[in-house]
Formats: sequence, C-alpha cells, structure tokens
Amino acid sequence: MGLLTYAYPAPRADLERASDLFRSFREQPTPELERTARQGLQSAISPNLRLAQLYHPWTSYLIVPLFALANAGIHISGSFLTSAFTSPITLGILVGYVVGKPLGIVGASWLATRRGLRLPVGWGALSAGGIVAGIGFTVSLLIATLAFRGPQLEEAKLGILSAALCASGLGALAFSVLRRLPTPLRIRALAGRAEAIVDLAVPVDPEHDNVRGSDDAPVTLVEYGDFECPYCGRAEPVLRELLSDFGDDLRFVFRHLPLGDVHPNAELAAEAAEAARAQGAFWPMHDLLFEHQDALAFPHLVGYAEQLGLDVDRFRDDLRRHAHAGRVAEDVDSADMSNVSGTPTFFVNGLRHHGAYDIDTLSAAVRTARARTLLPAASSSSSSYR
Repeated sequence: MGLLTYAYPAPRADLERASDLFRSFREQPTPELERTARQGLQSAISPNLRLAQLYHPWTSYLIVPLFALANAGIHISGSFLTSAFTSPITLGILVGYVVGKPLGIVGASWLATRRGLRLPVGWGALSAGGIVAGIGFTVSLLIATLAFRGPQLEEAKLGILSAALCASGLGALAFSVLRRLPTPLRIRALAGRAEAIVDLAVPVDPEHDNVRGSDDAPVTLVEYGDFECPYCGRAEPVLRELLSDFGDDLRFVFRHLPLGDVHPNAELAAEAAEAARAQGAFWPMHDLLFEHQDALAFPHLVGYAEQLGLDVDRFRDDLRRHAHAGRVAEDVDSADMSNVSGTPTFFVNGLRHHGAYDIDTLSAAVRTARARTLLPAASSSSSSYR
C-alpha cells in the first residue's frame, strides 16, 4: 500500500482552483460549497502527505509503543547472555543488521551508479546512513515472533535489540567522524558533487534575469517571489542582510511568481517592476514595492514611478498596455518547470532550499554552497602538489 500511495508537490493550478473554491464558499457559505471547497483543498495535497498526517499520531503514540511493550520483553540473566551470544540465531541477526545492512545499501547504490545513476548525497553520508539502517525493531520483532518459539525467540529478540544498540552507536560515531573532517572532505563525503541534483529548470541568465550582486560570485541565490506576499516581505530584510554579509561571494536573482488567485495586485506590481527595469530602475522599484505591500494599486504604482524620477507617461502607458506581461509570464513558466507552487521559494546554486528562510538557515545554505564551489579548485591544487 505504501508503494501505491503516490506523492507529488502541490501543483500551482490545483492551488489556484482550491482558492477559487474557497472564495466561492466565502461569498456564499452553503453546505454544498463547504463540501466542494474541502474536497478541493484535499485534492491539492498528495495522498502520501494526507495519509502521513492522518496516521502519524496513531502510529507514533499508540501502535508502535503498544507493539514494543507486547513483543520486546525478555528476561536477561548472566547465563542467558552467555548462551545467546554464542547462538547462531543471535549472532546471525546481529551480523546481518550491523554488517549486512550497510554492505547491502552501499553495494546496491554502487551498482546503481555503474548503470549511470548519480547519488544525491556523498558516499560518507550514504555509508553512515547504511549503518544507521541496521536499527531494526517492530517488523524485526514481528518476523522473529512468527519464526521462532521459546528460547530461540528470546535469542532472536536479544539479537535485534543488540543490533539496534550497535547500529545506533556506530552510526553516531560515523557521523561524528564525518563532522570532524576538513571542510572540503566533509562536504564531499556528506553532499557529494554539487552538480548531482539540479532543481532549477531554467538557469540564470544575467542578460535576462534581474540580478543583484557580482556576476563572478561563487553562490547564486534565486527567489521566486510575489510583491504582495507577506512571507516574501518578511524574507526581504534577511536577503539584504545576506548580501551585506557575503559581499562579492553572493549574487541574488529575483524571479516573478505573482499568485493572482490570492493577491489581486501582484501581477500588476510585477509588471510595474519590469516597466521600471526598462528605465534602468528595477531594484529601486523592487525595494519600494516590498516596503509598500499594502498599496500596490495602479495609482500607487504610478506614484512610486514619480518618486523614483522615471518617465511617468511611459511607465503609465506600459502598465495600461501590459507591455511587460510576457516577461513576467516567462518567469512563471520557469517556476512551473521547477515545480514551484508557492512563494517565497529559494534555490541556492540551482538546488532547491527546503525549510526555513531565516538569516541563520539561509547563511548556512550559502556557506555550504560556497564551500562546494571550492572543491574542484581544492582537489586540483592538491593533485598538483602531490
């Protein structure tokens, strides 16, 4: 059933349809529209995510603890330990988990790379993860209960619990060793090659994209944003601090993803930014729009153009003709190709950034990306030295 339960990111079209359904319910709160809106919201999220959220409290806080209490109990004594650790059942389970699991995972992955597949992580992380995979519990106890009886079952349970302890300790040791490696080796061991996974479907083009920072910067941070999105507004000070902290090591690229179903002025604001770009003032307009997220109607936008000293007649005419709607649509298309459905969404050197976007988290992501770019140079220097 797990293999049949498919997963996918929430498509932007489904999210927009869900917004329309909720808006209909908001305008006319009838039971029929409530049911339709609820079904529309559910369909926007993959069954995998919905079922995981549904079952998590039951499995984590009820089923697994009850199963453990019902199956893990064994009576430990000196004589039992002596006989169990000379038993082929205990030793077989222990070696199978602690040695066989890592070898199986690393070996199968190595065979996959021989077939042209590339690992999304480094061999060090894969090996340490393989060691941790030697922790067996609920399913192992279930199989042991079905396969053995009496003293043999007790020996099997001891082997499972011993393997879990050994795998936990060895896994912690392996990751501790990886953390203590020199930075270039640690990054290669944990992350592999930087080009292993590229999530940004359309690469950055300095002639086409809106770029802030040095073109020679080793790290490129791309944001898909919406000028009316409050979360993008909260991220803006963080991005400015990042650019200040990293200087010439970081360039920032802003791409448009106006969520018109929830932000009615976002599309026009994006066109206004591009109209300002046509007059060489994209970033001043960008900053003004984020400073006035609650005032993005047509008269406000014209007022910002006056404030920046732009050719107001040309600016106003561009907005009325939607002269830059095609440029905004290109960014939206690139977002669709990269499976971007919400804002803000960040990519660091082509890799999608998952999780929080506070200053500490994004700084760590930028530092990691910067260190990755140094790996080829470091390897080349090291080889020349040898």
